Amino acid sequence: MENYTMEGRTYRYYGQEAPLYPFGYGLSYTTFRYRDLVLSPPALPLCANLSVSVVLANTGQRDGEEVVQLYLRWEQSSVPVPRWQLVAFRRVAVPAGRETKLSFQVVAEQRAVWAQDWRLEPGTFTLFAGGQQPGQQLRAPSAVLSARFRVTGAARPLRAC
Repeated sequence: MENYTMEGRTYRYYGQEAPLYPFGYGLSYTTFRYRDLVLSPPALPLCANLSVSVVLANTGQRDGEEVVQLYLRWEQSSVPVPRWQLVAFRRVAVPAGRETKLSFQVVAEQRAVWAQDWRLEPGTFTLFAGGQQPGQQLRAPSAVLSARFRVTGAARPLRAC
C-alpha cells in the first residue's frame, strides 16, 4: 500500500456525505436543549488551551442521560483534515426540568495537524457542542450549537510549545 491518505476511507473524510450511524446515534425518553455556549478566550495564542462551557437543560417529563459532544472544525489548513473531529464528550444525567452547566478544556494538541510531524497552525476554528454530530438529521433534534475562535501566532511544531 502506497497511498496512506484517509480520504474516502473513513466517515471523517467522506466530504458532505453523512455516515449511516454516526457517533452518538440513538434516541432518548426525554428531550434536551443546549444554550449559552461560551469559548474563552475567543482569540488565543498558538500553544494555549481553550475553555468551553455550555448549559444543558432537560426539557422533557422524565429524567435522562445525554452524551454531550464537542467537535472541532478547521476552517483552513495546510494539509487535509477531517470535516470535524471529536475533541471531548461526557455522559451527563439531568433530572426532568433541570439544567446543568458543563465545562470542558480543549488542549492545543487537539488542534495539531500532521505535516511530516505534528504542527500547530494559526487560523479560525469552529467548535460544535450538542448531543450529536454537526448536521446530523438521523435522530430527534438536539440543537447543536457552534461558535468560532481564532488562534494567533506563527505555525510551529507541537513539540516547540
